[in-house]
Amino acid sequence: MTAMESADRRDVIRVQGARENNLKDISVDLPKRRLTVFTGVSGSGKSSLVFGTIAAESQRMINETYSAFVQGFMPSLARPDVDVLEGLTTAIIVDQERMGANVRSTVGTATDANAMLRILFSRLGQPHIGPPQAFAFNVPSVSGSGAITQDRAGESVKERTFSVTGGMCPRCEGTGMVNDIDLTQLFDDSKSLADGALTIPGYTADGWYVRIFTESGFLDPHKPIREFSERELADFLYKEQTKVKLQSINMTYEGLIPKIQRSFLSKDRDAMQPHIRAFVDRAVTFTACPDCEGTRLNAGARSSRIDGITIAEACSMQISDLADWVRGLDEPSVAPLLAGLRQSLDSFVDIGLGYLSLDRPSGTLSGGEAQRTKMIRHLGSSLTDVTYVFDEPTIGLHPHDIARMNQLLLQLRDKGNTVLVVEHKPETIVIADHVVDLGPHAGRAGGEVMFQGTVDGLRSSRTLTGRHLDDRSRVKDAVRTPRGALEVRGASTHNLQDVDVDVPLGVLVVVTGVAGSGKSSLIHGSVAAREGVVSIDQGAIRGSRRSNPATYTGLLDPIRKAFAKANGVKPALFSANSEGACPNCNGAGVIFTDLGMMASVSTVCEVCEGRRFDASVLDYHLGGRDISEVLAMSVTEAESFFGAGKARTPAAHVILERLADVGLGYLSLGQPLTTLSGGERQRLKLATHLGEKGSVYVLDEPTTGLHLADVEHLLGLLDRLVDSGRSVIVIEHHQAVMAHADWIIDIGPGAGHDGGRVVFEGTPADIVADASTLTGEHLARYVGT
Repeated sequence: MTAMESADRRDVIRVQGARENNLKDISVDLPKRRLTVFTGVSGSGKSSLVFGTIAAESQRMINETYSAFVQGFMPSLARPDVDVLEGLTTAIIVDQERMGANVRSTVGTATDANAMLRILFSRLGQPHIGPPQAFAFNVPSVSGSGAITQDRAGESVKERTFSVTGGMCPRCEGTGMVNDIDLTQLFDDSKSLADGALTIPGYTADGWYVRIFTESGFLDPHKPIREFSERELADFLYKEQTKVKLQSINMTYEGLIPKIQRSFLSKDRDAMQPHIRAFVDRAVTFTACPDCEGTRLNAGARSSRIDGITIAEACSMQISDLADWVRGLDEPSVAPLLAGLRQSLDSFVDIGLGYLSLDRPSGTLSGGEAQRTKMIRHLGSSLTDVTYVFDEPTIGLHPHDIARMNQLLLQLRDKGNTVLVVEHKPETIVIADHVVDLGPHAGRAGGEVMFQGTVDGLRSSRTLTGRHLDDRSRVKDAVRTPRGALEVRGASTHNLQDVDVDVPLGVLVVVTGVAGSGKSSLIHGSVAAREGVVSIDQGAIRGSRRSNPATYTGLLDPIRKAFAKANGVKPALFSANSEGACPNCNGAGVIFTDLGMMASVSTVCEVCEGRRFDASVLDYHLGGRDISEVLAMSVTEAESFFGAGKARTPAAHVILERLADVGLGYLSLGQPLTTLSGGERQRLKLATHLGEKGSVYVLDEPTTGLHLADVEHLLGLLDRLVDSGRSVIVIEHHQAVMAHADWIIDIGPGAGHDGGRVVFEGTPADIVADASTLTGEHLARYVGT
């Protein structure tokens, strides 16, 4: 190898023969210490290349540097399907996954801000109450003795005392909330445990949860609960964890109430499965802890102040205000700490999150907010030559905020890092040093490199992205006439300031404003819950590798029934999760082999050859196809198949039409949900809700994950909804959607307490002519007036 070739290898990440998911043996060279943006329609293979290949291999190789013991506690990562990967550096993934299913996680604990504040109060707070952990709501105050130590010679053994002074409120244990559990929702006291008295999800009479109660010996499992003695009832409801032996197996017995609190109430409500969430909502009432008033901190932590401010009050401030307060502190003894805290808080403001507070539960952040919060850790990092990987960092950002996000991406690059960004927004594409455009289409029709080079080269390449990169919209010449209005009066959810507004009906209404201005608070808080309103929010689709578009949308039900009717057998035979499953792989289609400390390996099932069904099931046909062949069809193929001929199934056809309507015609019916991109999942959810009855549709940023070329398709769908007699309300930042609206409601003027007001109501032409708001200013620039 020549010196020049060696230097060249150090300056690029070389990918050769990538075949992960739909990638078609592609090869790319990505310049290091540059900003590379990956473009292409949703499902074209961007995430497969960036996350599934480059980032995945970097993480796998880092994991292999740990000892076998440590690797045993880490997730197993399989090697991506690629021939050569050279020049990799440590990859830091900053994705859209929502943060934390833990009620103890906040914006402050998820970044370094809380830690720095705790140190600050331990140094400057008066009265002085102790070290930084004395201000930590996740650290209890405990003391005791019994720790055993030995001297070096191993001769003397002694007991020592210990004390940990934490800031946790003892009543709520640092959660800020207390709960009251309705026992009638946990069990039917007229029944015995053996007769199925427990009504808690997952607590079946023959399951381990119940068997621990019935076989523990602490109570009579055949006696109705209402007849329990005082001791039996206490053991049943409140007994502390105790070791018991069931059938020679050591188990832990625990009273029902602490078990419920630990297994259900310690988790983030938004991360629960729907049936679990419904149970918790029925059985538990949450209120702010009366001892700490919801601050999570004990009395000592709340007594110490800096310039009259407690740490609880500091954490509840809007971050932009907290940054101003910290700037006003001047104490030479902690000057470096103050400088670091100011930089962290200013990063929140720079990244468009100044409206948050540090005590905001991290589980309540949107995907875009979570991704930007994760960025905070890295902006002040001294690491260089790291590969940062971002998944649509502009999601949820107003055009005003995108410019600031771009500066942060460039800042990371200029520190000597490689920045890889999957993105659709032209404002971010145009700042790239290098562009990789994938396509030409999605799914099986994608996975090829259509272009790689400069932005100017992309413009002249005539690829789908290149042709649409400079697209601009015109405001409507004529708008629809409303048919009445939804009245909102005195809306005060979150930062809304007693808002009164009339939302027109029978037209396309777009609600705009900077991130954190109060758009979602207004619509989801005052409109979405009304009768006749179908709300399609940004909540994540949850599904295992056994879930697919057919199961998620309910499409599989009419398909199974059609197969059963045509062949005179049971519908359950045509489910790979039921009677029809291949006995070798249990309907998974693949066999997962656990190799202990090494990454687990998946291989196609040799019995069903990946078809997932028992061979006998594939003898049954509908329209000349077996069930595995139908699930391998694309939505477009299946729409034709079930629309006519012997396979005609109207119930299936109408669901397929909705999937095609939202631009998912290329998806396979049996493709695992775990392989879908973020944009595909959002549109799958939209297609499912389109079947619901309702006169008003509320959509929350439906352009999320959409390619420039697909936005026009979405606008056509919105028009069809309105023209069919429905009212459509869209919370959106995309200027093309704003320009297409019949009516715009602009919330602002800023974020947090600087927003929460209606700053404009009118047509797109009116807001462009007015140009007095941030939205009007950017929309005017977009439409070229």
